Amino acid sequence: MNVFDDRFLTRNGLAARQLAVLLLNHEPDTRLPRVRDYAQELGCGNGTVQAALQLLEESGAIRTTARGHLGTFLAHSDRSILWRLSGLGTLLAAMPLPYSRRYEGLATGLRGAFEEAGAPFAITFMRGAGARTAALLEGKVDLVVLSRFAADELIAEHPVELVADLGPATYVGAHGMLLRHGVDLDTPGLRVAVDHASEDLRMLVDLVFAGRPDVQRLEASYMQLPDLFARKEVDATVWNLDEVRDRLGVGVDVLPLGDEVTRELSLRNSSAAIIGRTEGAKALAAVRDSLNLSLITSLQREVLEGTRLPSY
Repeated sequence: MNVFDDRFLTRNGLAARQLAVLLLNHEPDTRLPRVRDYAQELGCGNGTVQAALQLLEESGAIRTTARGHLGTFLAHSDRSILWRLSGLGTLLAAMPLPYSRRYEGLATGLRGAFEEAGAPFAITFMRGAGARTAALLEGKVDLVVLSRFAADELIAEHPVELVADLGPATYVGAHGMLLRHGVDLDTPGLRVAVDHASEDLRMLVDLVFAGRPDVQRLEASYMQLPDLFARKEVDATVWNLDEVRDRLGVGVDVLPLGDEVTRELSLRNSSAAIIGRTEGAKALAAVRDSLNLSLITSLQREVLEGTRLPSY
């Protein structure tokens, strides 16, 4: 079936594409809305809707069956064809650089879930939730993967919506306080490394060191941490332990983050969230209802356990 068939460039064809988006979220063997309901939603006539449904049947995207007074039921749908016809195209998701096995597992799980859903999918890797969100707002990507902690902040400030929350330990395993051995946390002028490209880490540093105006904040990325600690140029930071656990030198201690509020925020920080632009509400609904979240987390767990090779 050729999606670029001239029939799909007509008025009936455009209606068929709109219907394809709606039908992505419709389960087989369930009753379809009435033709006049579809017509009202799409802003077209009943005849256009009937012709659009016929086009979708002829394309192999759906098969319907009439059950008398019970109405018309969706007997079968091919999600891959519906997705191509919908015009949603290949979904591009931006996620963190795959420098940890957890992120490799997350990328593997996302690809597997989108493949199962019949949705063309690609991943681009960007460092920093701020950079990923800017790409989303500018329309350069369709979805962004970040922590639930950062997602909540962005949803409150920008026209973006939550597509999925994958639960604790899907984004990071844990965060901790890194303290150079022999340094007292109460030392005046404590030098704290902060990666401002990461909203999560910046906010956690602000929480952990709240009320400490004497603290000196030094810009640093996780790649620089081992050298900065080794050269005694920083004294402390809050960091994702997945990134640094195997790279820290013997002169760095790992401490728990502390009070109940910080632990709760850290828990939200450990959960992977997927967000998308609010303006694409129908596309978001299609993604939200299509994704098998348990498949994402199970594939990620297999990668973490070493029983599956990363594939993304």
